[in-house]
Amino acid sequence: MGNTNRRRRRLFHAAAVPIIVGLVLAAACSAPSETTGPGVTSAPCPNAIDRAKGCIYLGVLSDLGGGPFATIGRAMQDGQTAFWTEVNKAGGIGGYEVDISTYARDTAYDPHRHLAEFREIEPNVLALAMSLGTAQTLAALQEMDAADIVTSAGTLWSGWEYREADMNLVLASGYSYCTEAIMGLDWFSEHQYRPHNLAVIAFRGNYGGDYANGALRWAAHNNVIVTSRVDTGPNTEVGNQDRPVAEILANPPDLVLLATGPTETAEIVGKLVAAGYKGRFLGSAPTWNGALLKTPAAPALSGLYNYTSPVDGWDGRSTGARRARAAALQEPTNWGYSLGWAASYTMRALLTKAAAQGPLNRVGVRAAQDALTVDFEGMAAPHTYNAGPPDYAAQRAAIGAPDASAPLGSRTVATDYRGPTLPQLPMHGPCVRL
Repeated sequence: MGNTNRRRRRLFHAAAVPIIVGLVLAAACSAPSETTGPGVTSAPCPNAIDRAKGCIYLGVLSDLGGGPFATIGRAMQDGQTAFWTEVNKAGGIGGYEVDISTYARDTAYDPHRHLAEFREIEPNVLALAMSLGTAQTLAALQEMDAADIVTSAGTLWSGWEYREADMNLVLASGYSYCTEAIMGLDWFSEHQYRPHNLAVIAFRGNYGGDYANGALRWAAHNNVIVTSRVDTGPNTEVGNQDRPVAEILANPPDLVLLATGPTETAEIVGKLVAAGYKGRFLGSAPTWNGALLKTPAAPALSGLYNYTSPVDGWDGRSTGARRARAAALQEPTNWGYSLGWAASYTMRALLTKAAAQGPLNRVGVRAAQDALTVDFEGMAAPHTYNAGPPDYAAQRAAIGAPDASAPLGSRTVATDYRGPTLPQLPMHGPCVRL
């Protein structure tokens, strides 16, 4: 009897082993692996749509409440969140959904805080969906390199267009602050008037320096006099903008260019116009926020100010702009929503390529940048990464104008604008070298 039971147990195990192995293999093929490295897990995302899928965690380091670009930073985060929600609804990427909320941190536009928050989230993320600010991103770049963490660019410094500066880590597209100034001045000269002289008021550092140097290059190429190059800072640092206003009034130019924050823009424009300044204003993308139309500077801004943007805006006609509007739960607070949506196309393309060719880990994601071509569905010009020097002739800009009757307080007056000056300038590296 004992021998018979032992024979039955042997027969049962012999028959069961192939079944168990088959189930294990089937599970391995149908579900993500337990983990392929930091930020990738077979466990579902906290707010998963399909709990059978694993989760890719992307970090966000942005001004989400405590700094001079908080209103834009929060709107960018809303745009990114809407984008990835649509990706997850469509099935995610390679058997995973994507989470950009769990490791989103407010860095208040402070480089030291940016680095500290990076160190806190680094063990848990595959990449960064956003790193806002040039000095802020540079503060963490060496450690990002050591950890093989790439990021979408929340900054338009011209250095990100060159591998020696960005270490092949920052996914920039569109244009830089430097080329933004050049294209903006070409548009202004064609559609407003050709300035005989101009002045630049810019935040000190890489953002303002990059934009100002672009304006100076345009002026030199077009034989336009620069009357003032004024450095300033956020009001949280310098208190107010009385000094830049006084410098402009001492020798008024035909045009004032601005590379500041929205608060500083409203103060500068309002005070200059109130003091009798008769020229116009052209601002870099971060200078604008629709909330400025609720300030005392609204009439001056509405009549005398334009701003440039790297992406098709909320009122855009491109496929990407239409998708962004359809995905919004409500009308966003400002144009940063569109920028956040557009910036997400590159990371989606990168993760899709890395998942397809493997491995889906930090090294694989970093390698997937080579010859990666991204289609922004018309929100920005198509872009190919690591394909040689920047193609300046392909860069384009959108131009906006304040309009209280339009959604988000502005209307797009030009899209896909390419001016004549940029392709003629010798550009062989960052406009500001840090």
